[in-house]
Amino acid sequence: MIVKVEEKKNNPETSEEAKESKELKKDKLFKLNEELDKAKADRDYWKNMYYKAYADMENLRKDIEKDHKNALKYRAEGFIDELLPILDGFHMALQKEPEDPILKNYLVGFQYIYKNLVSVLESEGVTEFAPKQGEKFNPSYMQALEAVDSDQEPNTVIKVMTNGYKLHEHLVRPAIVIVAKAKQDNKEENKQESDKLDA
Repeated sequence: MIVKVEEKKNNPETSEEAKESKELKKDKLFKLNEELDKAKADRDYWKNMYYKAYADMENLRKDIEKDHKNALKYRAEGFIDELLPILDGFHMALQKEPEDPILKNYLVGFQYIYKNLVSVLESEGVTEFAPKQGEKFNPSYMQALEAVDSDQEPNTVIKVMTNGYKLHEHLVRPAIVIVAKAKQDNKEENKQESDKLDA
């Protein structure tokens, strides 16, 4: 056997076969490394896609929870909007003190009903607000019914026609007010009238 091994070492055909075998192994190893790199890249791609899908699902879940909470929080907004004319009627009726003793008894009952209604609405998160006379007009929670010539500073509240209402942070109805505007001088009025007549 020793002789055969020596023969193989000295045989040139055997060394060529070994070289070819080495090259084949190198090629095969190179191809396997390429496949491994491709598999790693695919794994990274799909792992990234999984994380994106997971993040999207989490964001969707949070959005749905937020929408659900808001739907519960503001569920009564439409109903409250329909109750506001009734509250306005109570508010106007309670402003005047009747002289008739029978009507005064009715007024006591109306006050009781009004207070109960307001307390129920407050427990649901409704707040009533009324701008003060002389307060600067704010269009984010007020609606101007008209602007009247006045000695007060322009763009200030002269009179509150109806109170405003909020449900938590949402404005259900703005306060309806009359605002002041600067008086025009008589000279300007006369000039405008004469311009109209000349035209």
